[in-house]
Amino acid sequence: MSERRELYRSTNGDAWFLGREPSNGQAFVIHQPNAPSGGRLTHIELGDFLRNEPKGPEHQALLRLIGTLVNVPPYA
Repeated sequence: MSERRELYRSTNGDAWFLGREPSNGQAFVIHQPNAPSGGRLTHIELGDFLRNEPKGPEHQALLRLIGTLVNVPPYA
């Protein structure tokens, strides 16, 4: 079972999560469509996810999360 953290939830109920496989540490994005769309989970490799167009709010949420990993003083 992968570990996951919610990145973004759209108004139509779709959800995106950052997932990590505990056995090997591999990270990926999980997309869970809303129930009327079938709700079937999709695992997407991080590079593929970030290359996808168009860039939606789920992409911005992942980039903001990645940005929190860097502690840079102001005006560095």
